[in-house]
Amino acid sequence: MKTAIRVATPGDYAGVVGLLRAADLPTAGLLPSLPEFLVADDGGSIVGAVGMEVYGKYALLRSAVVDPGKRGTGVGSDLVAALLDRARVRGTREVYLLTTTAERYFPRFGFAPIARAQVAEPVHASEEFKGACPDSAVAMRKILGDI
Repeated sequence: MKTAIRVATPGDYAGVVGLLRAADLPTAGLLPSLPEFLVADDGGSIVGAVGMEVYGKYALLRSAVVDPGKRGTGVGSDLVAALLDRARVRGTREVYLLTTTAERYFPRFGFAPIARAQVAEPVHASEEFKGACPDSAVAMRKILGDI
């Protein structure tokens, strides 16, 4: 059975939190953004997740996580690609992220490192920018379209 990528439901909250905590990733601000999360569902078990916080024409990709037993299987790539497709459909122009460990992973999706000062001001309202992610986290951006 192939792992299915689908929109998260309220019932997925505990599974997503469990994955994030196991990976030592922040959970601050998760509940309000859960409707913008995608999960990888493997026979009823949540084995991956990625979220998006929307700020007008900008978005923050957050909480990309895959269960250690599923890493290297393409689940993470499928999640990120599906999330970027959702961002394009909704008219998002730029997607940002902060990472302390995956700055080499995201360039395959078109993300490039930028200075935090280059992040669109509305995105600074995110819990991740307010302190959930350390100041040492690398900021990255993918431009989806013209503003």
